[in-house]
Amino acid sequence: MKIILTADVSGLGSSGDIVEVRDGHARNLLFPRGLAIAATKGAEKQVHAIRRAQENRRVRDLEHARELKEQLQGIGSVALPKKVSKKGKLFGSITESDVVAAVRKAGGPSLDKRTVNLQGHIKSLGKHAVSVRLHPDVDASLDVEVTPAG
Repeated sequence: MKIILTADVSGLGSSGDIVEVRDGHARNLLFPRGLAIAATKGAEKQVHAIRRAQENRRVRDLEHARELKEQLQGIGSVALPKKVSKKGKLFGSITESDVVAAVRKAGGPSLDKRTVNLQGHIKSLGKHAVSVRLHPDVDASLDVEVTPAG
């Protein structure tokens, strides 16, 4: 079955791509979640219009991503106070949402938690490197320092 993706789907493609999938996969997974629509001539014309608009935005988005990268580099390190046990272990772990909130609190830009990439689980105190994928061509790195709260 030919479908048009309305969102990025790992393993299939990005928004606006016309792909061929099995009928059951489209009916049972992609259509109910709103990730795809059936490919018709009208829908294909709509996709081409969306693609042209995306191309025009892409240049602006690249410049914006570079600006965000400069802002993140200007921050340097972000402090993230967390509750710890007597042995110095964290209760739980640091999540992408925690990093986004800490960056915003430090005066940095507002990020999407899906752009933050933690290398494994952060479950200890100290400095940890975090990468942020702002654009397919722009990656930024950030140091997160986990400190005991209180």
